[in-house]
Amino acid sequence: MSILTPDRVRIHPGSATQEEALQEAAALLVGAGAVTPAYLDAMRQREQTVSTFMGNGLAIPHGTNEAKDEILSSALCVIRYDGGVDWAGDPVTFVIGIAGRGDEHLEILSQIAILFSEEDDVARLAAARSEEDLFAMLAEVNG
Repeated sequence: MSILTPDRVRIHPGSATQEEALQEAAALLVGAGAVTPAYLDAMRQREQTVSTFMGNGLAIPHGTNEAKDEILSSALCVIRYDGGVDWAGDPVTFVIGIAGRGDEHLEILSQIAILFSEEDDVARLAAARSEEDLFAMLAEVNG
């Protein structure tokens, strides 16, 4: 089963608040059947203890360790906000919501970190003209 499907890749021309971005990421993961609705609160709790801002315009919101029971299966969603998100003071363009069963989230996180470590790759992702193009570029992390 793919952890990322085309219906969980979104591009918004405008901006969003951090809370709106968290809600959308959680809703996509709930819609995928990957998490329970309670996962959103776990994502909020994670942000209160440590920001999931990763640099290079990327945030990777995910739940706390205590929320493992809210995760039904591993899944990703990728949302690009072309107008940006103020992520607790850091500028974010990409919000990648993660739900990982067991230790799978560590492997997923490392793949994303590699993809977003190269500024050229980030620029390519930011320049993708459609959700389909963006999905195709992300397919390499789709294991």
